Amino acid sequence: MNMKKSGILSAIAAAALGLAAPAAQAAWTLNMSPGITAISRRVYELHMLMYWWCVAIAIFVFGWMIYSLVRFRKSQGAVPDTKLVHNTKAEIIWTVLPVLILIIMAVPAARTLIETEDATNTELTIRVTGYQWKWGYEYVGSGVTVLSTLDRASNAARQLGSGLDPNQVPNYLLNVDHPLVVPAGVKVRLLVTAQDVIHSWWVPALAIKKDAIPGFLSEAWFKIDAGMTGLFRGQCAELCGRDHGFMPIVIDVRSKADFAAWLQTQKALQQPAEPTAAAAAAAAAASAAAAAVPAHTS
Repeated sequence: MNMKKSGILSAIAAAALGLAAPAAQAAWTLNMSPGITAISRRVYELHMLMYWWCVAIAIFVFGWMIYSLVRFRKSQGAVPDTKLVHNTKAEIIWTVLPVLILIIMAVPAARTLIETEDATNTELTIRVTGYQWKWGYEYVGSGVTVLSTLDRASNAARQLGSGLDPNQVPNYLLNVDHPLVVPAGVKVRLLVTAQDVIHSWWVPALAIKKDAIPGFLSEAWFKIDAGMTGLFRGQCAELCGRDHGFMPIVIDVRSKADFAAWLQTQKALQQPAEPTAAAAAAAAAASAAAAAVPAHTS
């Protein structure tokens, strides 16, 4: 019995220490973010609409329950009501009213859902590929690719026995070495897939969460407000393996001009250099000399 008690006390002490330990994570919030796109704000408004409907329904239902329990309690001489049971009028009301509420909520939800799937007239296409445990971004048609992994500071601090304090690392586990650079004010199309296992590309500020499935392409799009530049963060939202918690997403939103300059720089860095005139001439002379040598026959 003493061993059982000591085990229970140890478990309670461990739980208390875990709760008291400093948290190395993003700040907790109590609501969704309106985001940085028109669609994300519409999703936020839809969320708030549903929330207030649920609050109103809860107040009505629980209020009626509490009133009934107090008003018609047995100590006050109340007797069971037999008129409400199998009452046609009451059954019609509590059937029709929920249907109307569902229709009122379904119409804006369906309209928003249809709009989120409309990836037509996009100006930039990016192929997003999930790996264990990093993200690859290919700017389709430009020859530019970016591999985005957990930044070195977070990677060092997460190691057992590193001696580093995660609380001293800026944006611990939410920062990367190479972010996804996108332009503001441009409709961007995403083609999301994976190389090995199922991942999920989730950025709350864009109201986008798309599964990355090997062998399949999931489509999404966003158009960030023109003046909304800066860094925005997300994470893989699928249990993709033991290092699932270490593949964050960072979006670097730039103006159109800054993005165009960045893309040109990346093209110059990633594409093979053009051969110089002297090198081309030397290669042509070597080819001509090789062609002039007679072939030996046995």
